[in-house]
Amino acid sequence: MEIEVIKDKVIGTAGAKGRDLRADIYRPEQPNGAGVLIVHGGRWRMGSRDMVIGQARALAERGFTCVATEYRFVQEAPWPAPLHDVKTAMRWFRAHAAALGVDPDRIAASGNSAGGHLVLMLAGTVGDAAFEGAGGHPDASTHVAAVIAIFPCVAFYVGERTSGANNAEAILGASPDPEVARFASPINYVRPDFPPTFLLHGNGDKVVPVSASINMYNALTTAGAKAEMHIYAEQPHSWARWPHWVGPTMGEAAIFLERYLLP
Repeated sequence: MEIEVIKDKVIGTAGAKGRDLRADIYRPEQPNGAGVLIVHGGRWRMGSRDMVIGQARALAERGFTCVATEYRFVQEAPWPAPLHDVKTAMRWFRAHAAALGVDPDRIAASGNSAGGHLVLMLAGTVGDAAFEGAGGHPDASTHVAAVIAIFPCVAFYVGERTSGANNAEAILGASPDPEVARFASPINYVRPDFPPTFLLHGNGDKVVPVSASINMYNALTTAGAKAEMHIYAEQPHSWARWPHWVGPTMGEAAIFLERYLLP
C-alpha cells in the first residue's frame, strides 16, 4: 500500500517560549477511518520520531492514519511537560481528524517504553488540569479510544523498589517526591472505563520488568476494563522495534485496534 509521509509538521507549541512541537504524519492510500498517535521511547531523556518509523508504516499499511509526535525531554522541561506535549499532539490530531480522513472518536495511542508510559498516562488523565497543558486547540478532547503500550513503565518507586516499578529519579530527577511519583504512575489511574489496552512485553527485559505489564493487566482486568497482554519469551527491552519483529508485533496490535476501533 502506498503511504504518504508528511515530515516535521508543526502541531502545537510548548512551554512559556512557545517552541514548536513537530510530528510526522503517515497517511495510507486506503485509510480505514481510524488513527493512531505514536509516542517514541528514550527514558524521557532522549529518542526521536525516527525510532517509530517501522511501527508507523506497519500500522499505516493496515489502513491506520498515524501521527508520530515529539515531546520535550525532562532535562529541557521537567515532568509533567512531556505529557503536556503528548496531549497537545492528541488535541491537534483530533482537531484535524476530518481533514486526515479520521473519525475523531476513533483515535488510539501507541507508545514504547517511556512512550508507553506517556500513552497510558494520556489515557488515564483525560480532563485532569494538572496534566492537560496549554499547547494548542484547547477545545479538543484528549480522549483515547484504545491504547497500545509496548514494554511500558507503569509505576515509580522512591526508596525501596516495589514490584514492576522503575526508579522515580529517571523521570523526576534527584530526590523525587513520593507523592509526585505516585501521580506520575499510570497504574494509579486504572478505572472500569479505562480505554481498551493492549500490553506487549518481553520477559527478558532488564530495563522495565515484565511484571510492569503483568501488574497493569491485572489492575485493568480486576477493575473491569478491557485488556489484553502478549508476553514474548526471552526478549529484551526495545526488541519490538527491531526490523524482524515490527511486522509480527504490529500485526497483533493492528488486530486489537481493528476489534475496538473499526465498525
